[in-house]
Amino acid sequence: MSAIPTIPPPHPDPRKPAFQLPPLACDTHCHVFGPDAKYPYVADRPYTPPDAPLAKLQWLQERMGIARAVLVNATPHGRDNLVVTDAIAASGGRYKGVANVDSSFSDGEIARLSAAGIVGCRFTFLARLGGRPDLGTFETVVKRIAPHGWHVDLYLPAKDLDSFAPVLDALPITYVIDHLGVVDARLGPEQAAFRALVARYERDKKCWIKLTGAERVSSAGAPYHDVVPLAKRLIEVDPDRLLWGTDWPHPNVPAMPDDGDLVDLIPLYAPDPAVRQKLLVDNPARLFGFSA
Repeated sequence: MSAIPTIPPPHPDPRKPAFQLPPLACDTHCHVFGPDAKYPYVADRPYTPPDAPLAKLQWLQERMGIARAVLVNATPHGRDNLVVTDAIAASGGRYKGVANVDSSFSDGEIARLSAAGIVGCRFTFLARLGGRPDLGTFETVVKRIAPHGWHVDLYLPAKDLDSFAPVLDALPITYVIDHLGVVDARLGPEQAAFRALVARYERDKKCWIKLTGAERVSSAGAPYHDVVPLAKRLIEVDPDRLLWGTDWPHPNVPAMPDDGDLVDLIPLYAPDPAVRQKLLVDNPARLFGFSA
């Protein structure tokens, strides 16, 4: 058995961004890791993160000016979602969560997660995170979560969208594609993978996209301006199903970003304040069910 890699910690002192986020701005994709002593990492995890507990996330959000968040349970915690539901319970209504579930979860367990603030579940399609999920399990889970109004969060590369078109077309619920479909920003908006992402977004109103992971898809590096044309193209298509987030604490990135740089991309993506209000406040409130 190969050794489990340990990934780097987040930036220790990210700068305060120049751009001031509006009230109730939501980070729609971030994680809490551990502490391992309280929320153990599973033995078959694909990587070992340094602890990045709730207190560190709250410190980061205060510095960035983030009011709300959606916590996405990542693979090191397996199917144990307590690290997320505990954080939601402590947030005073400011957090929602995306869980890791499989077909072993009963209707009662799904209902309890829903009552605890879970609004979706995640499936990863990346080889380093386990590859393509079993589609029978996927369909079973979708049927089980649909009555609760959950969405499915898909870490699905845009280059693979066409091969999964029948699955996505048949979904009876909303789905969200993570991290701009992990396209290569160096290839620009005319690359085949990004055109496939745009086409999917244009024609399927169940499809939402996260303008996250700039540090993952950028080839230029910080401050990630090569990602701006991609985000602007999606905004041109429809600003009402796009979401923004940090992906803190940035697991498995090529180089650790400064979150201040990620916040300062927002006015470049969306110079119009009305569009920024949609990306940061209105769209997350509608999809994730935050109260007014």
